[in-house]
Amino acid sequence: MTNRRQFVTALGGTAAIAALHPFAALAQAVQQVVKIYYGFPAGSAGDSVARRVAEKLGDTPFTKVNPVVENKPGAGGRIALDTLKSSVADGSVLCLAQASALSIYPHIYTKLGYGMADFAPISIGAVMTHALTVGPAVPASVKTLKDFVAWAKANPGQASYGSPGAGSTPHFLGALLGLNSGADLRHVPYRGSLPAINDVVGGQIASSMTPAGDAIPFAKAGKLRVLAMSGSQRAAYLPDVPTFTEQGFPEIVADEWFGFFAPAKTPTAVITAASTAIQTALKDKSVADGLLSVGLLAHGSSPEDMRKSLQSEYERWGPLVKKIGFTAES
Repeated sequence: MTNRRQFVTALGGTAAIAALHPFAALAQAVQQVVKIYYGFPAGSAGDSVARRVAEKLGDTPFTKVNPVVENKPGAGGRIALDTLKSSVADGSVLCLAQASALSIYPHIYTKLGYGMADFAPISIGAVMTHALTVGPAVPASVKTLKDFVAWAKANPGQASYGSPGAGSTPHFLGALLGLNSGADLRHVPYRGSLPAINDVVGGQIASSMTPAGDAIPFAKAGKLRVLAMSGSQRAAYLPDVPTFTEQGFPEIVADEWFGFFAPAKTPTAVITAASTAIQTALKDKSVADGLLSVGLLAHGSSPEDMRKSLQSEYERWGPLVKKIGFTAES
């Protein structure tokens, strides 16, 4: 991932002191309750990452009090990142964002208000797999991806799929499915996964492509059917559902992550302390088990590994976005 972080030279001698005594500098930097922005509604799978990790960050060298999670839904998570960009760079404001907000959005939004250089990566939080689900608008005889493609071709007027938002990874996975299968799948963007899934369950739209974790409760209740997963391998929490690759669509692969970011000029000592605290929280069994229950795999990382992952995803999605041909003005 390519987040080119600029370090604060204006701190003068403090930076040198921080290198030798990072927590002394940190004590000056994080003097208030830490706020974590999340760009989607409360109750979604990603929201669980922010809240479960926040519950474990208090009484650490990073912060003495558990951070407060503040939801800022809308614009596919861009509102939260726009807010983070203009926030004070002292460690008191962080953001949990999905990788696509920095690896895909720059390829499609001509008026994107931020870039990767505006943020400092801290740690990956959890990895998610996306799922194609269908509901009562699709006949019960449709049980596989092959069945769905055949049905979609035979019923182009009804062949729709919802996603968490235009320009999101699920949006493009659905677009790739349409391109690679020859089915005319109409995209219906929503403000988050749960509204899309609710409309699938209610029969308003035929299908949805969303983070799998948000679909699990409905699948277990028999209200929708999961036909395919976007992971590089089958998900441990839905082992009976084959991947797109297994079903003949090797291009439709995405193990996307949620990661923690800070404003670009946040001091190195603060980033280091925050990363250490977050990685420790993710190793806690209660956190890992809780995330798995909503279809997420706890996965911490160093800031540098997170940066490299983001850069890799940015480079991978550039050609795919061009192939799909989607752009947005705002």
